Amino acid sequence: MSDTLVLRAADAADASAIAAVIAAAFAQYRGKLVPESNAFRETPQAIADQLATGSGAIVAERNGIVIGCVMTEPLDGDLYFGRLAVLPEARGLGIAKRLIAAVEDDARRRGLPGVRLGVRIALAENQRLFQSLGYREISREAHPGFDHPTSINMRKAL
Repeated sequence: MSDTLVLRAADAADASAIAAVIAAAFAQYRGKLVPESNAFRETPQAIADQLATGSGAIVAERNGIVIGCVMTEPLDGDLYFGRLAVLPEARGLGIAKRLIAAVEDDARRRGLPGVRLGVRIALAENQRLFQSLGYREISREAHPGFDHPTSINMRKAL
């Protein structure tokens, strides 16, 4: 069996694997983010529904097993990505960067001028990763019920 990492567009058959990867990857944030991440409420059905209604996803798989993923959707003329997730045991191998590069390639194929994302203010390490890849802050926003920013919106022009 090949140990090659394969990145590919996801389909509805991947929904359960995507939900499992998101749950495992975001588990480290449980109890640390206020408000709690909506990632904890992702279900295979919700992901399948998103894929059926025009959102996309890219999965990273090794030996036929999904070990990373990212969800995408058009937003304000750009391609937005969220739920970037890599299984804890597969971290440190550059998979997140490869998934982001795949999102950027998808945006270029679509003729879109940029890629957007949202990152929690509390997740400084994630912010540094995105900045190192050329993403810049474009705004901040507060989650419902908060009177101060909780999230940073970032964009990379392509």
